[in-house]
Amino acid sequence: MNNTQFFFDNLPLFIPIIILEVALMLTALVSVLKSKTFRLGSKPIWIIVVVLLQIIGPVIYFAFGREERA
Repeated sequence: MNNTQFFFDNLPLFIPIIILEVALMLTALVSVLKSKTFRLGSKPIWIIVVVLLQIIGPVIYFAFGREERA
């Protein structure tokens, strides 16, 4: 079985994962772009982390980078 066949055989599993990944990345990216301050790092660093680290990047941002809102 080649990789393409594996992908299409498991497409019903991959579609929700891809949708979750894109939604989480867009939510985190909008939050980064709207924020003026961060607990750790700066805006360019968080943009790179959110975009390049796939699912774990936005989770790291929401856990450690996002400034608490009053």
